[in-house]
Amino acid sequence: MANVTAAMIKALREKTGAGMMDCKKALVESDGNEEMAIDWLRKKGVANAAKKEGRIAAEGLSRILVKGNKAAIVEVNSETDFVAKNDKFLALLDTTLETIIDSNAKTVEEALALATADGTLNDTFVNAVAIIGEKITLRRFEIVEKADDEEFGAYMHQGGRISALVVVKGSNDPQVAKNMAMQVASMNPTYVSRNEMPQEKVEHERQILMDQLASDEKLANKPEKVKAGIVEGRLSKELQDMCLVDQIFFLDQDLKCGQYLKNNDAEVLSFVKYTVGEGIEKKQDDFAAEVAAMAQK
Repeated sequence: MANVTAAMIKALREKTGAGMMDCKKALVESDGNEEMAIDWLRKKGVANAAKKEGRIAAEGLSRILVKGNKAAIVEVNSETDFVAKNDKFLALLDTTLETIIDSNAKTVEEALALATADGTLNDTFVNAVAIIGEKITLRRFEIVEKADDEEFGAYMHQGGRISALVVVKGSNDPQVAKNMAMQVASMNPTYVSRNEMPQEKVEHERQILMDQLASDEKLANKPEKVKAGIVEGRLSKELQDMCLVDQIFFLDQDLKCGQYLKNNDAEVLSFVKYTVGEGIEKKQDDFAAEVAAMAQK
């Protein structure tokens, strides 16, 4: 039997995209012959993972796991929403969460290097790609910690198409934190309050409104004090949509979130929201062109 070295395994992995354990087994079965090992992997369907790297994965799911004073939120992408419902994909999502929440990883690269039963989390993903048949990626994650006197609120919409995680201080009622997570998921704030909003952001929004006002012939001749009041009024309305505490509470249209929190002696300290696929440019298939091309063959 040939002595299978780490360098041999690494070289085979780079050529095939297969996991480390699969590469080692292939080399052992092939007595160290790389070409035979590649054929062995191909027959097992494992070497196909690398071929999928260029595809676009904009579907998938996000998910949240809470363990005591620590929580993790992740987004794992697939090529189709059909695969995101697959039991193997869901198992991969669970493995990813369990692996990340027990770590101190800060980047996706660090997370993929974490140890799993397959070798590393990256190996687990490569193996899943080979079995499921689509490109699957860990897009992003965040680990959030809280104090003993704080509460996590977690909410996942449509099975994880949208996920929101909040940290609330001051209330012992878990439903308050859950309601704030639902508020974040549904109303999409950018900041907890205006105190968090960079001043340059406020000035940018103010300048846009001033420019809009200057081009409005009906308001052009108004006194500067009046125009300034109009700008500040419009600015206040725009900024309240960005800030959680200034938003209308989704369960009571007569109440703002800030008042709801005050009524419950609570304060939102932070939140994270993931919407699956946001910012990823999806491939648009031209089915008419595909049919025409097939007809010419």
